[in-house]
Amino acid sequence: MPLDPMTFALLVVLLTSLLCATVVCVVALSRAHRTDVVAVVRALPELIAAFIRYRRKKQ
Repeated sequence: MPLDPMTFALLVVLLTSLLCATVVCVVALSRAHRTDVVAVVRALPELIAAFIRYRRKKQ
């Protein structure tokens, strides 16, 4: 099944944005002080849970 141009463009945009976000996060973590990295990594589960709650509330 061939993809129409709009679906392909959306897929490219989503993949590019995911790649850019990943690069930004990796660079930020690599440039941060070690204690900051530990604090960020420990806060990630709480941050993800907050985003999930916000998304459920929005729907």
